Amino acid sequence: MTQKNKTSKAMNISLWAAQVILAVAFGMAGVSKSFSPIPELAAQLVWPGDIPEFLVRIIGISELAAAVGLLLPSLLRIKPKLTVWAAIGLVVVMVLALTFHIVRGEMFAIPINLGFGLVAAFIAWGRTKKAPIQPKTK
Repeated sequence: MTQKNKTSKAMNISLWAAQVILAVAFGMAGVSKSFSPIPELAAQLVWPGDIPEFLVRIIGISELAAAVGLLLPSLLRIKPKLTVWAAIGLVVVMVLALTFHIVRGEMFAIPINLGFGLVAAFIAWGRTKKAPIQPKTK
């Protein structure tokens, strides 16, 4: 095995690990925000009690969609570019979340938003430039 193949394999493994970790994190967060009662969420996160319920639910559904988008297109090799778009969408969401938490003075949330945003950016970059997944051929 050449050095380039070893690097490509390591990059592919790293990207899959990042995709799974991010999908699990956003899947769990999405389920919670989509289906938990708002008072229960507000006790855990504070901010869901301060914004309209429909916005909390939209955020949850978006997080669920991102979790699915990070894995299924790549796993099934059906339109795997959708994984890249899911990761880009999460970068945007994390920038918005970062801004939201800064405005509210919730500095404890910044490292979380920054970390998730950087992992999503790594996935978008890696699946575009370093280890793209090829779609199934017919």
